[in-house]
Amino acid sequence: MIPLELSVVEPLGRLYTRPWADAVTGMQIDSRRIEEGDLFVAVGAGADFVQHALARGAAAALVPDDAEHALGAIAGEVRARSSARVVAITGSTGKTTTKDILAAICEPRARTVASEGNFNNELGVPLTLCRLGPDTEICITEMGMRGLGQIAWLASFTKPDVAVITNVGPVHLELVETVENVARAKAELIDALPPGGIAVVPDDPLLEPYLTRGDIDIRRFGPVGEPGAFDVGAKTISLRTNFTARHQLQNTLAALIAADALGLDLEDGELHVRFSPLREQELSLADGVLLINDCYNANPLSMRAALAHLAERAGPRRRVAVLGEMAELGATAPAYHREVADALEGAGVDEVVAVGPLAQEYLPNGRGRWVATAAEAADALRELLRPGDVVLVKGSRAVGLEVVAEKLTA
Repeated sequence: MIPLELSVVEPLGRLYTRPWADAVTGMQIDSRRIEEGDLFVAVGAGADFVQHALARGAAAALVPDDAEHALGAIAGEVRARSSARVVAITGSTGKTTTKDILAAICEPRARTVASEGNFNNELGVPLTLCRLGPDTEICITEMGMRGLGQIAWLASFTKPDVAVITNVGPVHLELVETVENVARAKAELIDALPPGGIAVVPDDPLLEPYLTRGDIDIRRFGPVGEPGAFDVGAKTISLRTNFTARHQLQNTLAALIAADALGLDLEDGELHVRFSPLREQELSLADGVLLINDCYNANPLSMRAALAHLAERAGPRRRVAVLGEMAELGATAPAYHREVADALEGAGVDEVVAVGPLAQEYLPNGRGRWVATAAEAADALRELLRPGDVVLVKGSRAVGLEVVAEKLTA
């Protein structure tokens, strides 16, 4: 992190310092991750770990008056001292994987900082910005939202130069109620761009009301045509990738356009991306079974995309889906779950294990198995597996479907 004087931090709460310290060179909210010279910010019950952080080498520890405000203020100060160009990525699906793809493009070409995993909220975004060093050239941040105003808050101290919206779909409807409001929330990122900033957005009519600014550059993207060929501005980039899912190729196009917006020199070649955990992870099991472990989260858009990928990946092999319910869809939840039942049929899925109360809607004719928990799903899957099957595991985070892969690979 760009060194930050303790005098900047002191007004934000109770500050405990080492006698030799006058500045900090990193920030953590987990005392177990402290390195020499870091600032430990006590979030939630973190005040109990102040002495642990200092013992591990923290230069100072802050018990903030308001944790969210303090983290944003510290991150904003670091951002203000950096000359790095900042990309902010949001969207209903694909935020993290697009971030992973863009990082893989940028890292060989520029000194790059990218958010860990899905560090995309009021805690994760400040932690990413506080990894900016004096020589960082590009910073890639991911921004999630649960309601209106949250992306605006994150962008207020991130101050992005490039904004990427991957897509707009039915997520967090318990709080925002309509897909139109999802678009409105995502568009807060466009509003945050400075004059001359660049917005990379999908062809989606829901976003059009927010694309009226004449002082920014708006670059749209549509479906990817021929696999491996990506139309970026005036030229076509040919890439061989270590992934084939159609929706990931769409995310690759968005990432390439963002990289072009950063002025990076793009050329034909190979692109190898290491995706964040639990996202389209492929595991080879006994008897030739292939497990697609995509259980980090789910919503109607990502569920349909995952089922299409299952069908494409399986080819003539038997298709099995272990699907958890989708959370935070409000009053419309049953209808969206019934739409997934149609997608299951369209993908030619042979066996379904539905997990959680709402997931019963995946089985309108009673075809398939319903279980209450992820542990039961693992047992049910073990019973029905046949040699050569291709299995998709996907559901909302609250369902905890990572247990399925853990049990089958143990």
